[in-house]
Amino acid sequence: MSLPILSIILPCLNEEDVLSATNQRLQALLCDLSSDGLISNNSYLVFVDDGSTDSTWKIIQDLAIESQSERKPLHDVKGIRLSRNFGFQNALLAGLESVADRCDIAITIDADLQDDISSIREMIELYIAGNDIIFGIRNDRNSDSKFKRESARLYYQMLHHLGVNTISNHADFRLLSNRVIKDLLLYDERNLFLRGLVAELGYQQAKVYYTRQRREAGASKFPLRKMLNFAIDGITSFSVRPVRMIFFVGLAFLLTAIGIFLYVIIRHMHGHTIEGWTSLMLSIWFCSGTILMALGVIGEYIGKIYTEVKHRPLYSIREKI
Repeated sequence: MSLPILSIILPCLNEEDVLSATNQRLQALLCDLSSDGLISNNSYLVFVDDGSTDSTWKIIQDLAIESQSERKPLHDVKGIRLSRNFGFQNALLAGLESVADRCDIAITIDADLQDDISSIREMIELYIAGNDIIFGIRNDRNSDSKFKRESARLYYQMLHHLGVNTISNHADFRLLSNRVIKDLLLYDERNLFLRGLVAELGYQQAKVYYTRQRREAGASKFPLRKMLNFAIDGITSFSVRPVRMIFFVGLAFLLTAIGIFLYVIIRHMHGHTIEGWTSLMLSIWFCSGTILMALGVIGEYIGKIYTEVKHRPLYSIREKI
């Protein structure tokens, strides 16, 4: 049996501060894995530039050229440059599509390498043992703020209650066999939530637990706004801002109804009441808020349909190296 060709896919967005160090660490890892007879010498790295505005693409080009140097034998570095920022999930898909016919296994991982690359060895061993999907799962969230830990816990609980098949504390650090990649690419969806899709594929699955490290350089590309959008997309598979605004307007109405309720209670305690006014105002505000929230939720799913029927490409590739 020939050794598997491994492709490591790294989406990048303004990662100029970490790319050289990331390449150096992964090159060392690939050399060790090749020397130990776990992967083929033809294994390689794929950096996907998701519309960076800094020198990320220039660094990727330099790394690709350096990998071809005869003076310094390295595993190949390949680069894909998207025409603009299409989002992390679409960048992942672009990488997977590019390697579908050129590898036996692929691992997706963040370019900042906060995920523990030493876990890759265990992933490959589990693949050799017969598993097609290996999830990288954080064994704790100590590197996160308390707010992020609690919000993540509640989010995963909500997903499970809503019937969304996801792996708690798993992001996008995973190993996929070639046949899994090809099956995943058959899902012709515009609204991507790969964490849910991969878990739904079936096959023999395994888990690897690791400790996530703090970012060494650069800044996180997932501020609170993006995390909230991604969380909602995990349930509805897409973000449709206009109809989502209706939802939040409805929520504001409900909060106003609560405020009015507290106000009239205080007025009542001081003996200032108008017959019928309280029940009328509370009914109007509460019902209006509930209706608008319901319309917002329905609008999310109508928005998904709208996006799917347009059938626009998920990404455009500007150039490759």
